[in-house]
Amino acid sequence: MLRSARDGLLVALSLGWMSGALAAQGVPPGTLPPVPVPMANPITPEKALLGKALFWDEQLSSTNSVACGSCHIPSAGGADPRSLLADDSLHPGADGLFDTPDDVVGTRGVIRSFASGAYESAEPFPMREQVTDRQAPSMINAAFSPTLFWDGRATASFVDPVAGEVVLLAGAALESQAVGPPVSDVEMGHVGRDWDQIVAKLSAVQPLALASDLPDALADFVSGRDYPSLFAEAFPGNAEVSATNIAMAIATYERTLLSVGTPFDNFLQGIPGSLTPLQNQGRQVFVGQGRCVACHGGPLMSDNQFHALGVRPPNEDLGRGAITGLPVDNGRFRTPGLRNVQLRAPYFHNGSMPTLADVVDFYDRGGDFPQNQDPLINPLGLTQQQKDALVAFLETALDDPRVPAELPPFDRPTLSSESGRRPELFASGGVGSGGFVPRAVAVEPPLIGSPAMTLGLADGLAGAPVLLGVDLQAGAPNIFLRHTPFLLGATPAMHFYPAGTLVGNGPGEGATSLTVAIPEDPELAGVEIVLQWFVIDPGAAGGVAGSDGTRLEFFAAN
Repeated sequence: MLRSARDGLLVALSLGWMSGALAAQGVPPGTLPPVPVPMANPITPEKALLGKALFWDEQLSSTNSVACGSCHIPSAGGADPRSLLADDSLHPGADGLFDTPDDVVGTRGVIRSFASGAYESAEPFPMREQVTDRQAPSMINAAFSPTLFWDGRATASFVDPVAGEVVLLAGAALESQAVGPPVSDVEMGHVGRDWDQIVAKLSAVQPLALASDLPDALADFVSGRDYPSLFAEAFPGNAEVSATNIAMAIATYERTLLSVGTPFDNFLQGIPGSLTPLQNQGRQVFVGQGRCVACHGGPLMSDNQFHALGVRPPNEDLGRGAITGLPVDNGRFRTPGLRNVQLRAPYFHNGSMPTLADVVDFYDRGGDFPQNQDPLINPLGLTQQQKDALVAFLETALDDPRVPAELPPFDRPTLSSESGRRPELFASGGVGSGGFVPRAVAVEPPLIGSPAMTLGLADGLAGAPVLLGVDLQAGAPNIFLRHTPFLLGATPAMHFYPAGTLVGNGPGEGATSLTVAIPEDPELAGVEIVLQWFVIDPGAAGGVAGSDGTRLEFFAAN
């Protein structure tokens, strides 16, 4: 029997892929080509739901702080809206220096860490979430691309990352892409993370334990079950939790994320009034003088080829050239589709263009760097009115209304980073040597039963002793004290724990981290504590420099 909350999705996915799933979503037939599906990884409803659970589970990361979905938010067009916060999403680029012209607006990953949970304070992101050196492409309609990543290194042939054997011969770029981020020590993993560690962790956790507001079908699918049982349902006859099955499930979910039903699609279907006069003028510029269709033609609005646009000098990021080794490919990047493009700011592989108006101006002037530039890129000579019309077409005619509203199939859980389940930093600390204020680092959710949650401190005096203070006036008392055997001393308001000395060189360079297990004690649920680090610093007033405060509330898995 089908579970009632899953009936709609199960029926839609079992009617015959394009005709059933798209028709069930109210999508005009013939708008998109058939989605490529590897013969050895057929789409099933159970596999799609398992992939959705994995895609939105922050426990897939080493630090419980990043899911695949963290960087691919549907309402942001499948990209990362955190990239709009440039100060927190900046990579120094090829020269390794911030605030220089080659800086990249990327996407945030994990703090650099080791298998023990300990953080490393290393440049260029000392005790901060690392940032990728390229923008996160959209996962929406990614099923149609023969290769993935900006440089195409995820190929159509999928190789099991553990056994090294070819599993899928063709049409498997999604599977190839899915196995990269979980072992990347920038995006989701710790240094040296491997698939055996990932599989062991997933086998032991409760699915989506950190998330909230699960869509009904997904909540029904995972309710009361562990990942081994979900894999057994999704992969009958090959039920193990494995790297290959993880990749196949995530790829299957991504093959359900098809965006159509835009005003432009309605226009192509001959529906009167689909485009406003300004949008229609922009469409004419798009296919005419703007020459956009040279790379963004067809129903996918992408040729899925690689082009050097002249965004930056090709030696800063070789792009496709780093994969092929061919100089002609240096600086070439894969053409993104334009559906939902206005949701995906900033633009280009390096996030260098904040708005679509900036993008149109870029193409109108023929790019910025001619080295190895594609011959298709030349000045366009558009009038301001033509540019305004083209921007209007891109901004308002290409959105699938289900995407910004996150309606099925783009519905999703709420991540811990969005729900208040992360520790909260507040107030400010006391100045230490060199004028530096020690900075608390807390990004991992305090899940009851978590075997490892790491707290960090940065920007202190290197070599100085440090204590972690726990304020029990916030409501913790007796329950918390059951689990605190390392008590050093106490005041009526605070208990102190030794945390060694800060590692580094000089004032403002000292850092440390402390990894603790959160006991499996249901009475901790809802208990709130406040933490503050204290650095024994002779250069501080009173000989002690305090960090900002950290407030956290323990919570149980859903």
